Amino acid sequence: MPLVPIANIITTARGAARGVGAFNVIGIEHAEGIVAGAEAAGSPVVLQLSENCIAYHGGMEPIGRALLAVAASAAVPVAAHLDHATSAVLVKSAAGLGFGSVMYDASTMTYADNVRATAAVSAWCHERGVWLEAELGEVGGKDGVHAPGARTRPDEAAAFVTATGVDALAVAVGSSHAMLTRDAVLDLDLIARLRSAVPVPLVLHGSSGVPDRMLSAAVRAGLTKINIATQLNKVFTAAVRDRLALDPAVVDPRRYLQDGRAAVAAEVTRLLAVLEECR
Repeated sequence: MPLVPIANIITTARGAARGVGAFNVIGIEHAEGIVAGAEAAGSPVVLQLSENCIAYHGGMEPIGRALLAVAASAAVPVAAHLDHATSAVLVKSAAGLGFGSVMYDASTMTYADNVRATAAVSAWCHERGVWLEAELGEVGGKDGVHAPGARTRPDEAAAFVTATGVDALAVAVGSSHAMLTRDAVLDLDLIARLRSAVPVPLVLHGSSGVPDRMLSAAVRAGLTKINIATQLNKVFTAAVRDRLALDPAVVDPRRYLQDGRAAVAAEVTRLLAVLEECR
């Protein structure tokens, strides 16, 4: 099945009050596991690359082409998305490679500078048919410090979307990036108010630290795109550790990486059920 525009996936889910799983890829085993999990669930999925992952692989093209190839061979709809790009150059590189959606993150800037920079990127993307996500109210944890106290104001969010023309907005509602525990408490009332005030789909970053029951409640309250990265890294690493502990003589990486890939697939299937059964 060819890549599909992310707008098709997000718009359908938003209309049905369901969540969309957007999972970050670290290596090709992650991409394969995510797609296998989505196929088992019979659900569409978003494969994401972060700026940090791209730097790890030495550039956009090697891991980007691998992700696109895995997505194109999937039996379910898959969209390819660039996550947390702080550089307009990287946005343009991803679009040139074939990524149909990007997230431009200027959330560390002042509000006025965020609007100015994001509006410029938005205009460039829309001239080329690229879907753009942005962030308002910086979500904690990107620098290793969990600061879930940030909150996005509904009035400011509505004004930001109008001023920039973005297609989706990542909001700060109590989550934090890179959490290893799943005990984050989201502000469900704020999510509902943001959903009423903002005309575009809302995105939750830092979802790995949110327990299942709260993820479901957050989707019911108005979130649509749910970004998950650390949780998949946890299950992948745990499976690899278990395999190495059981077979200390193993030297062929395929023998243990396949366990990590299978663990990712199972967790994606499970999480997609959590996000889609929210009524």
